[in-house]
Amino acid sequence: MVAANSFDVLIIGSGAAGLSLALRLPSHLSVAILAKSSLDEGCTLYAQGGISAVTQAPDTFESHIADTLDAGASLNNPETVRFTIERAPEVIQWLVDLGVPFTRTKDEFHLTQEGGHSTRRVLHAADATGRVMETTLLDEARKRSNINLMEHYIAIDLITGSKLGLEHNRCLGAYILNRNEQRILACSARNVVLATGGASKVYLYTSNPDTNTGDGIAMAWRAGCRVANMEFNQFHPTCLYHPKAKSFLVTEAVRGEGGRLLLSDGTPFMERFDDRGDLAPRDIVARAIDHEMKRLGEEFVLLDISHKPAPFIKEHFPTVYTRCRELGYDMTLEPIPVVPAAHYTCGGVMTDLHGQTDIAGLYAIGEVACTGMHGANRMASNSLLECLVFARAASEHITATLADTPEPVALPPWDESRVRDSDEEVVVSHNWDELRRCMWNYVGIVRTDKRLQRAWRRVDLLQQEIQEYYSNFTVSNDLLELRNLAEVAALIIRSAQQRKESRGLHFTLDYPETDNSKPPTDTILTPGNQQPVKLAV
Repeated sequence: MVAANSFDVLIIGSGAAGLSLALRLPSHLSVAILAKSSLDEGCTLYAQGGISAVTQAPDTFESHIADTLDAGASLNNPETVRFTIERAPEVIQWLVDLGVPFTRTKDEFHLTQEGGHSTRRVLHAADATGRVMETTLLDEARKRSNINLMEHYIAIDLITGSKLGLEHNRCLGAYILNRNEQRILACSARNVVLATGGASKVYLYTSNPDTNTGDGIAMAWRAGCRVANMEFNQFHPTCLYHPKAKSFLVTEAVRGEGGRLLLSDGTPFMERFDDRGDLAPRDIVARAIDHEMKRLGEEFVLLDISHKPAPFIKEHFPTVYTRCRELGYDMTLEPIPVVPAAHYTCGGVMTDLHGQTDIAGLYAIGEVACTGMHGANRMASNSLLECLVFARAASEHITATLADTPEPVALPPWDESRVRDSDEEVVVSHNWDELRRCMWNYVGIVRTDKRLQRAWRRVDLLQQEIQEYYSNFTVSNDLLELRNLAEVAALIIRSAQQRKESRGLHFTLDYPETDNSKPPTDTILTPGNQQPVKLAV
């Protein structure tokens, strides 16, 4: 007998990737979308800049491809890059048809230019593109009777044939925690899709919301999937510096429209680091800011667009302007203080062009995946594009192969017979803080072999503590996130230790040059012994 909580497709994550996939699937399929928090709370909601796409002459696919390969330090998969960029016009039209109100000038899209792009090709909805996309997609999903929207559920682990001792290793579903009721369910599905976002919360300072804790990457790794290029963590150069605004990102489009980075005395500095100045790719800008802050002992640098007319600033950047005013800054009159913060995970779960992982029935799309699109550094506004293109690709593959996909199977319930409620929650909060500080200090924008060794020793001990705690106490949302963050931290460190060069977002003082003596290769990690899930006896 099949469990009540069974679906044709289980989508873990409710951002642009997950919602787009659900909306692309045929209406006769039963679909569940899990949201760890509220349905709209995720990275998509906070994406300000826009979506890169070739929509107007004289821009071309070849130009967009060349820019992406250049930003990715030639580690991108050229086939993936072309696949994604050539499908951009269709997904943009799909969004327009759904009602996404992109900013226009007369009869054309208004396009901005961001770091790494050689021309204006970034579509946007003022400076709240992600919010507009998320709300539009979510409103549409609410209209679909076949889509079951499940708020405040966190996935614990994937269930595979291998873990159940079956002959065929297929993804069969997941154990999920109802956070409101503190109840664990076994959810079965013919196909499972990871759309959980990245892992920037592994760092002390990040532009991302609290939900970005590497859950999908960690679950896929424990299930037996390979991960790749985890050493490439993008730090957004410009997050607002203020005690009450740790996660507030100042869109790169501010620099695209003429904003300048300045030292505290008003001196511009980016031209000393790259000929493209303030429009250099993010890894270069973030390292330059980090260098100047450490050289001068400063806590921030300045971003100045006050030379532009006030109406222009308010029209193009209403979200940033409003937030700055709330915190006492007026960007129409003065520079604003900014610092780098962890922003995007360029590596992730390895997939093909259909979004398929190493395990049958398991897909990964969006930031959780490593498709080969970004290489060693994601170019600005390519991420939302990748979400949309691979949501379409995965939906098409799921639909085309459904006739050969087994029906959901009955799954054993979660076993809590040998655990107890914790009386030491301080262990979780202490380890959470220690882990993120360790990663920020030793595995951040600039690395060394010694720093990585120190980080590995600390994270290895933390993982042992966390696993012991996980094995003996009732699971909670905080414990699950900590367990996943520690898993991802270890993957980042192992990947960084294997790359004996500086390339893209991975910069090490021990190997400061890029190794051009041979073609660049991905850093691929393959799981060994997997930790068993708690199955009922």
